[in-house]
Amino acid sequence: MPIYQVIVLAVVQAFTEFLPVSSTAHLVLIPWLFGWKDPGLTFDIALHAGTLVAVLIYFFKDWIQIIGQGIGFNWGDDPQLRQNPGLLWLLAIASVPIGIVGFLFDKQADTTWRQPYLIGAMLVLVGIVLWIADRRRIGDKSMSKVSWGDGIVVGIAQAFSVIPGVSRSGSTIGAGLFRDMNRETAARFSFLLSTPAILAAVLKKAWDVHKEGGVPRDMQVPIVVGIVVTGLLGALVIAFFLRYLRRSSLMPFVYYRIVFGIIVIALAAFFRFTAG
Repeated sequence: MPIYQVIVLAVVQAFTEFLPVSSTAHLVLIPWLFGWKDPGLTFDIALHAGTLVAVLIYFFKDWIQIIGQGIGFNWGDDPQLRQNPGLLWLLAIASVPIGIVGFLFDKQADTTWRQPYLIGAMLVLVGIVLWIADRRRIGDKSMSKVSWGDGIVVGIAQAFSVIPGVSRSGSTIGAGLFRDMNRETAARFSFLLSTPAILAAVLKKAWDVHKEGGVPRDMQVPIVVGIVVTGLLGALVIAFFLRYLRRSSLMPFVYYRIVFGIIVIALAAFFRFTAG
């Protein structure tokens, strides 16, 4: 796999995984548009592992406090997390829906659902949902007030992200806004909730690669490069996005999703027409 393709896809993953625009849509469509060979399962591990590195880099202190408080220790100094000591178990329960849906529909998500019409439609549909969520009265709920009901609703929303084009961050941030979280809290909770799901995906894909004979020698360097680029850049994107949401709305991402979705559907129709 050429290194320039590795870097391009890693940069795309770093931005689109954490911004509410759907990483799967971009990672499927970019090779399709440029005629690149499918990088395959092995490189998919690198992108997921890099994403996991990014959230662990940025939220390391948060996770230490969340885990410590969850098992009864008074760790960490974040006042909002301190007021929500059961957050570890809330996040665990909220992760169940995507675990079930991922187990049931993993093959479809990686094969038959990865087609441009579905991706384009989901980009537009979730864009409209985000527009409605962002234009309604934004609540003031912080991490200290996130409840079990909030966690279950956002967890169910995360389960829909197995559909290409939906976006894990888009669906969960939108659900958080409907539950009266402020924009920053919705994004922060979204990223914390994504951590167990991403870890599970990395472990599953690593096991699948192991069953197929392990990592090929020619993919070892691309994997390392992919993890490093995605991890470091992804942590910077998280920092940027959280700071952006303290003072700005999601509307630029809404417009991007809708326009991009329409373009994807138009391109799919065009190529189908010319091929026919």
